[in-house]
Amino acid sequence: MKINITGSSGFVGKNLSDYLSVNFFSIEKISLRNLNWKNNLTGDAIIHLAGKAHDTKNTSHASEYFEVNTNLTKELFDEFLKSNIKDFIYFSSVKAVADEVPEILYEDINPNPQTPYGQSKLKAEEYILSKNIPEGKRVFIIRPCMIHGPGNKGNLNLLYSVVNKRIPYPLAAFYNERSFLGIDNLNYLIKEILQNKEIPSGVYNFADDEVLSTNKLIEIISNTANKKNLSIAIPKGLINVIAKFGDLIKFPLNSETIQKLTENYRVSNEKIKLAIGIEKLPNTARQGLEKTIKSFITK
Repeated sequence: MKINITGSSGFVGKNLSDYLSVNFFSIEKISLRNLNWKNNLTGDAIIHLAGKAHDTKNTSHASEYFEVNTNLTKELFDEFLKSNIKDFIYFSSVKAVADEVPEILYEDINPNPQTPYGQSKLKAEEYILSKNIPEGKRVFIIRPCMIHGPGNKGNLNLLYSVVNKRIPYPLAAFYNERSFLGIDNLNYLIKEILQNKEIPSGVYNFADDEVLSTNKLIEIISNTANKKNLSIAIPKGLINVIAKFGDLIKFPLNSETIQKLTENYRVSNEKIKLAIGIEKLPNTARQGLEKTIKSFITK
């Protein structure tokens, strides 16, 4: 089975390409920067990973997100519709529909993205969903939550640095629940979609089975790195005062940082598991996180 993958040089793209290759798929890496990319679209499926990631420093202009995440996706999807390729898998994001999740995120949520990144992803989703899909083709919109794995540079790496440098984690007084997605579970889910033609087109959340608090995450990092857990429970009122002060002097422990570390963001994966016909994913959230943390230690 020949699979076209855009964004194959990124973290997810590289891991997914390697995984599918080992499982006897033929991988065609498509660069949308190549003016002749349309001539290379043949085979059985397109996995569209290329896009502009969320800029946490907020230095990117909004138009950049829409040019890449929306317009390029439209162009690629139009080519898919004209081609003989059977499957189109678009990697969107949970941020395309919700920046805050007070309860549990399901696929049928009323979208309300607040950032240009999320809005550009949603516009691409809406375009795909507005088209009539020819008989014999399938279209999947994937909304993953926070993806991690060996080689990934992100918030987990920052938390590992805090633990490794023996800096006390000061927010133990807060309790939250967050969903994660290990790269091994992501790879498994995509393989199942490609191989099982009974899985219907649709929008699917991707997440590990379990949710974890940031406190539990610090515990996992400490245990895996063989470091003492130095978490301290500074009273919430004092933390809020520190956060406001941090906003004024551009200190790392500011309101935005504290919100990200303490907010809930629970994502349901029941729809994709029901479609595949499984009760649990191959790896637990803890197993995936331990594998990621171990990769930081061996750098």
